[in-house]
Parts: sequence; C-alpha cells; structure tokens
Amino acid sequence: MRARYFRIYSFAVLFALGVCPGAAAQSLRVGNGPEVETLDPQRARSVSAFNILRDLYEALIRVGADGELIPGAAEGWEVSGDGLIYRFHLRADARWSNGDAVTADDFVAGMRRTLLPATGSSFAQMLTPIRGAAAIIRGELQPEALGVRALSPLELEIQLDAPAPQLLGVLTQAATYPIHRPSLQRYGADFARAGRLIGNGAYALDAWVMQSHVSLRRNPYYWDAKDVGIDAVTYYPTEDINSEYKRYRAGELDVTYEVPPVQIAQIRRERAAELHVAPYLGVYYYGLNLTRAPFSGNPKLRQALSMAIDRKLIVDKVLNGLALPAYGWVPPGVTGYPPQQPVWAQLSREQQLAEARRLFAESGYGPRHPLELEIRFNTHESHQRVATVIAAMWKQTLGVTTRLVNEEFKVFINHRKQRRLTQVFRSVWIADYNDPSSFTDILYSSHGQNDTGWSSPAYDARIDAAREQPVLRTPMLQAAERLIFDEVPVIPIYFYVSKHLVQSRVIGWRDNVLDYHYTRDLRLEAHAPTEPGS
Repeated sequence: MRARYFRIYSFAVLFALGVCPGAAAQSLRVGNGPEVETLDPQRARSVSAFNILRDLYEALIRVGADGELIPGAAEGWEVSGDGLIYRFHLRADARWSNGDAVTADDFVAGMRRTLLPATGSSFAQMLTPIRGAAAIIRGELQPEALGVRALSPLELEIQLDAPAPQLLGVLTQAATYPIHRPSLQRYGADFARAGRLIGNGAYALDAWVMQSHVSLRRNPYYWDAKDVGIDAVTYYPTEDINSEYKRYRAGELDVTYEVPPVQIAQIRRERAAELHVAPYLGVYYYGLNLTRAPFSGNPKLRQALSMAIDRKLIVDKVLNGLALPAYGWVPPGVTGYPPQQPVWAQLSREQQLAEARRLFAESGYGPRHPLELEIRFNTHESHQRVATVIAAMWKQTLGVTTRLVNEEFKVFINHRKQRRLTQVFRSVWIADYNDPSSFTDILYSSHGQNDTGWSSPAYDARIDAAREQPVLRTPMLQAAERLIFDEVPVIPIYFYVSKHLVQSRVIGWRDNVLDYHYTRDLRLEAHAPTEPGS
C-alpha cells in the first residue's frame, strides 16, 4: 500500500460560553413549523424534525453558531493527501443518554442503516461520495461493503471513491448520525419514541405529544453537559404563522419558526431588535409530477407555466420583500458557486409572457383544448396565498383553470412520494451543507427527495462526472443546473431568507446561512419573559 500523507487538524477549546452551574432551571420555548413526521434520524426529512434531532444527536462534526464546521462527537480528524481517506478520533467521554459509551461502530451502523432499502431514507444519496455507497443503493452490494469502518472503539475511517470537498458538511447531517444499537435491536423501527429514544446529543427526549409539543431535557451524560446552559427546550408545532406570532407576543414562545409577511412592517417598527432576517440557503419551488399527464413528455408546457409566473410580484406583494425572486435552482451565497439563471430571465416581462403563450400553444393547449391543473400544498397561510396568486397568473396569461388542494403535512408528503395524485406540488429545499451539490443532488434520478419522478441520463451523467472528476466539479454542476432550466422538472419561485423573532432573554443567537441553531449554544437571561399582551 503506497504511503499517504495526512493533514492533521488539532483543536483547542473553541468556545468559552460562560455557564453558571448553580443557576435555576431554564426552559427555552421554540416555534417549529409543521408537526414532525418522525424523530428517527435515518428516516426524517423535514426541517422541523432536523431542528429537534440536532439537539437529540451529535454528528461527527457540527455547525458552529456562525455556520462554520467544528468538532462534534469527533474531537479531531485527519485527511489523506489524496483526499480519499478520512480518520476521525471520537471523544473518549462521549456517552449516549443512558450512559453507554458512544463508539465508532455506532456511526458505522447509522450510515449502513441509512443505505438499507428497508429504512426508506430520503437522504441515502447524500452518502454516495463514500466508497460502495452508490452500489449499495443500487442493490449491487450489501451495506457491510460500505467504506466506513471502526479501526478501534474511538477511531473511525471513511474511504471515498474520489475526493469530495463537501464530505465534512455531509457528516453534520442526520443521515450520518450514530444509532444506539441495543435500542434498535429491541424496538426496531419503533425506537424513536419518548421513553425509548436514546441519543448522544446535548438533550434527551422527554415527551412527544402529537400536535402539541416535543419536550427535551438536558442529557446529564453528554460529554460537555457542564457547558450546556439551558436545562430544557420545548418545540411547538406552529403551522399557523399568525397564531405563532400571537403566542410570541403573549410571551409563550422565545423563538418563532418564521414571521408573518403581512405584519412585517409593524414588526420592523415595534420589534426591530428581536427580528432576525438573514441570507439563507433555501429555495421555494413547485414540483411537477413528470410521471403522468399533463407534464410527462411535455417540457414546453412546463416552461410556459414557469415563465407565466411573476416572481418579483410574489416577493414584493405577497411576501413583503422577505425573499428573493428565484429563476435558477442553486441559491446565491453558496460557497464557490456563481449563481445561474435561464436566458429567458433577462427578457422583459412582456417578452416573457409572449414566449409563455407561444410555448403553451405549441404544447397542445389553448381555448379549444383547455388545461385544468391542481396545486397541492400543506396547511400554511403563505402557501395558500402564493398558490392563489400563481393560479391567477396562469389563468390570466394562459387560460389555465387551477384547483387548490390544501392537505395536512403528513398526508401531503405521502401523496408527493406516491405520485399517484399530484400534478403540481409545493416544495422547498433547504441546504443540508454549504455546497451546490446539496441542491443539484436531489434531482438525481434515484434520489429519495426527487418527488417529481424526473429521470434524465444526461443530468445523472453530469452529477456523476462532478463526483468522479474534482477538477470538473463546478462546470459539471453548472451544466447539470442548465439542464434543469431546459427540462423544467421544477419551477423555482423564490429563494429564502431566514426570518425569526427571538426574545431578548435568549443569549447567543447568531444568524448563519444554514439557519442552524443548537440549543446547547444558547443561554437564557434570568429575567422574566415578555408580559402577555405586550
């Protein structure tokens, strides 16, 4: 075996957070959007679930308050000179929430479980830089062939097929979390419940009451428990943003999931110091079901519908400026990736509408052959408003009749996955790590989040080339994005900004482009929360 040279990263103390161990018990109350679908880290797929899972589990690497990558369950790591081998050194004092030692084999088991077809992970594709992962997903290899192995209880090695600059970011994600193997063996897929779930994060699951709350308590076995300043955190499902804002004003929430766009002017006037609006790597889009009529085999129709949407009007009038118009797929602000747009985005609005009408007619629709569509979305005031406006634009420009279908979140997700009922569906993609592949990968034919059913050999070939040939990575990903512009499996509508209200008693909140906020990094002032009705 040829010699390899390693870049060695050593870490001193990264934060001094000023904990007061003798302080009275403190509890953080967080609005958390839709009800979480699961707290199984290998099966979760929503932002709401991941917000909680980052407290319950700790990955090898975590995201710091500013969005930088910092040590997590691993206190350090080494990378071979050719970029193909990563070795991680786990913390000797890392413990599960029942006191068991966290070992390298727990991480091996977690990643293998992500790749098992029976697990049904939507994020298995994320692990494809690892040797053997792609073949395991295709069913050509068993999970045991994955290039992840325990060299010792505290040493983990990951082997890659080709250098992957995004790997460290990938290793912050739930798809790579360790699994408490005795719990999985005892309870099977039902382990992720209160009274059963054993995590290795700063907090442990205390209670989960559907449609009410998920409450966590500080994990006394966590390796850095002495520096965790908040004793408990409760996450509340808050799909109605106006109700969430009322609860915040009444002092019942410390942090909101978002803010109501219709009240943003008042909020800016009255609560400017509590309002946090910042760049965020996320895209709001409409997915098109390409497995059935009317979109299957009809890219001109898909393009016409996209061009008929006035994104600037939606951002300015519907969202009151709390977003950016989206014409491309990868948001601005992704490190090392210049944003792209389709050529038609440079046309005047009048030219865009004329081209949309021409394409619509060429696609086979018009007054003699009218088009009727459904837009499905989960319960949320902003989704309803956006869908109503887009339906009006399609009607005015193209004569399309649109029916709006509002569904409870879990039902909506299930229909998207099955693809039997959907035509147009609301969706969002938030970056899992700061890299363009976090966006381009999800439209790969076999990706678990590709709910459109789009299967393009040309697109897949470009994504594969970006993985296998690092020198061509950026141009290949850009070429793949341009295929999205041509084929239109998705219609980007706007790029997100993160937007939260944070009570003044919350200390340590720092905005970052991934919008990650671990409760362990926060503190609460001792004074009482905002008075009701203030």
